[in-house]
Amino acid sequence: MSVIAKIQRASSQPDARPARSARNDMLALAIAVTATCMVAAIGGKALSQVWARASGIGLGPDQLLTNALLLNIALVIFGWRRYQDLHGEVMARRQAEDLARQMEQSDPLTGCLNRHSFAPRANQLLASLRERGETAALVMLDINDFKVINDKIGTAGGDLLLTDTARRIEALLPPEALLARLGGDEFACVIPFAPGHPERVDHIADAMLAAMDRKLENHRLSASVGLASGDRQNRLGNGPIDANGLLHLAEVALFHAKKQTRPAPLWFEESLETELRYRCELELAIREAIPAGEFVPYYEQQVDLATGEVLGFEMLARWHSPTFGLIGPDVFIPIAEEIGVIADMSESLIRQALRDAREWDPRLTLSVNISPLQLRDPWFAQKLLKLLVEAQFPPQRLEVEITETSLHQNIAVVQALVTSLRNQGITISLDDFGTGYSSFAQLRKLPFDRIKIDRSFVLAMQEDSDSRTIVETIALLGKGLGLPVTAEGVESAELLESLQSLGSFKGQGYLYGKPQPAQATREFLAERDLLAPHAHDVSLAGSRPDAPESESADPVMPQEWRRTA
Repeated sequence: MSVIAKIQRASSQPDARPARSARNDMLALAIAVTATCMVAAIGGKALSQVWARASGIGLGPDQLLTNALLLNIALVIFGWRRYQDLHGEVMARRQAEDLARQMEQSDPLTGCLNRHSFAPRANQLLASLRERGETAALVMLDINDFKVINDKIGTAGGDLLLTDTARRIEALLPPEALLARLGGDEFACVIPFAPGHPERVDHIADAMLAAMDRKLENHRLSASVGLASGDRQNRLGNGPIDANGLLHLAEVALFHAKKQTRPAPLWFEESLETELRYRCELELAIREAIPAGEFVPYYEQQVDLATGEVLGFEMLARWHSPTFGLIGPDVFIPIAEEIGVIADMSESLIRQALRDAREWDPRLTLSVNISPLQLRDPWFAQKLLKLLVEAQFPPQRLEVEITETSLHQNIAVVQALVTSLRNQGITISLDDFGTGYSSFAQLRKLPFDRIKIDRSFVLAMQEDSDSRTIVETIALLGKGLGLPVTAEGVESAELLESLQSLGSFKGQGYLYGKPQPAQATREFLAERDLLAPHAHDVSLAGSRPDAPESESADPVMPQEWRRTA
């Protein structure tokens, strides 16, 4: 049985056992004492008889008396040994109980307080500080990308990193501060400070981030820190906020601190909780919106920049929310990726898009974007082919766009996926080219059919010579590698002329119109006689009407959520 199991077994025994052991202890001691007294009494008489015999005036010790003396000596030895054994057992049990109590209140890996014991100890400290007219800040620290790091260095290495992190944090804390590991890679501290002077806490928080900023096996370590002040009043006005309330506020601040581009301590503010509450509402709404069919495809034209001929459409996701209105993908896509529903959402949108595109002229292509998270799914290619079979859509008309930044996450998996899709006749495009630092070796290794210039370079090429140079270089690269090029962000006639002067491009942008829902796209194609022959007489009366692109979002939404893609 392991030591921890023994401790848990010892700590789980009824309270009567220590008392019973103590009674047995006293009984053994009583037997030993009584037997000792009997030995003294009988031994004195026996010794006098032995002396008389030695002097020649007696018959020697009586046999019965001798036996009684020996028996009592044995009882003395037995009682004393039993007393020692019982006493040792009681002491061992007490030590086990103390150790079990200590382990219950501390983290076995780092030796810090654990989540169970942190709140009571923090409340005691906060109460003591209030009596002295002081306050405290609760600081939460989280190691960024700990799961990725742990996968790289192994569980043992991850444990060493956590232990080292606890040691580094503890070295920065004042004597009265508390430190706890709440679980995983989250640490919490309670740091006393004088009211109105949080500079001490700011200094310690900055030092924590500096202590975590180092290199570990080709990975740059960093951390995020969220802080909340103990002199805040709770919302009900019932007095100072307790440790659990402070912990919640610090967690809110930590959540927003992790979204910052550069690690920096972040104090809790009311606006942060408002935004977090809104995000939680969005998360719940997204989960419910997928089976409800609220996510719909919109289509942006892709044209030949030399002739203006429509060559196809890129599918863009939109969310028609009954609560929040029309929401662009820049808002809901990152959330869907974080909560793990992006695959279901993407498959639903692709299924709708294939059904819509089947009505188009067979010369027109359909481009769809896939999330970097979907590239990690070894069954994604099979799932996509299943959707093609269900929709009876030719794979040669489908173009899958993979963002350049996703190539660096797992190049081997991406290569296998690209090869599998191309073997089925699907075209593969490298999207947002120029933003992810792809190497020429990667472009040669991965069999892409097309590269797309990121819209940020196209939009800036009129005013920024560097952006124009990048566009020119990508055009030459595509020509040299035999890869056709698509330019995003064609929004003016001047940009069109500049691109035409650089070579042959396929382009898309607001110059040719904003993305439109399925109904408007179908009407656009019908006017230009670009529908499939069998689609001209198909009625769409039973389909769900699509809201226009100009539909605005709910006015109660925070400003940062109102961006449109």
